[in-house]
Amino acid sequence: MVESDRYRTLPTSDELPDSDGLPVDNEEQNLLPNYLLFLLQFIWPERYDWYFAVDMGIYHLTGVNPRVPVVPDGFLSLGIPRRKPGRRFRKSYVTWEEDGIAPILLLEVVSQTPGGEYDNKRAIYQNLGVLYYVIYNPEYWQRDRHQPFEVYKLIEGEYRLQLGEPYWMPEVGLGLGRFQGELAGIEQELLSWFDQQGQRYLSATEQASQAQQQALQAQQQALQAEAAVQTERQARLSAVQRLQQMGLSAEQIAAALGLSIEVVTQHLE
Repeated sequence: MVESDRYRTLPTSDELPDSDGLPVDNEEQNLLPNYLLFLLQFIWPERYDWYFAVDMGIYHLTGVNPRVPVVPDGFLSLGIPRRKPGRRFRKSYVTWEEDGIAPILLLEVVSQTPGGEYDNKRAIYQNLGVLYYVIYNPEYWQRDRHQPFEVYKLIEGEYRLQLGEPYWMPEVGLGLGRFQGELAGIEQELLSWFDQQGQRYLSATEQASQAQQQALQAQQQALQAEAAVQTERQARLSAVQRLQQMGLSAEQIAAALGLSIEVVTQHLE
């Protein structure tokens, strides 16, 4: 009864701000999580028990004040509906409105201004019970004395740095890692989902391009095969006159070259 009363006194998502209101100072803070979101929609089109958000406030009961959110660059939750009842969009992620389910994966992209990714936020996510915490720091990793890509897993209540990339997360059913790719015509390093064998999931654009290339290659192979057939047939037709000069009859020439008697006769006329 005490717990129920506590939930009734907590604010609803309609009463809480959507985020912390702070602008990002790094383009990748929005680009990379959004790329992962769009890719996840392509990987799990028939699943509706997951939710991925970008730059959205998470309200929880493990901090000093439930009205103060933590705002990662991106996060994934499993076991919750992609849409709230009535197809309502989430304004923020309020754990007491999500059956107490915390995100299973959080992503932070380090920017020019340190944002507590390695200390304050790490402690918050650890207390919140987030299983995987990923820090992407391609520009300032030497400044922060860390690696450009780090995955932490919550083990016995503490985050422990994991090894391997792409890193496979069995509880999520996906791996996460870096690759050199192209987005909006710009060559750059990106984050992507991987399967258990370490194969990167291709985006819809990449799959369409790959299918187009395969179709073009098949067409070229068909044309080459047809040209080879025509060349071989022409070579047999060219031999008709020579075989006749050697004294072979039309029937013998047809049998020797694998041509019909009509074709041989026509070619000798």
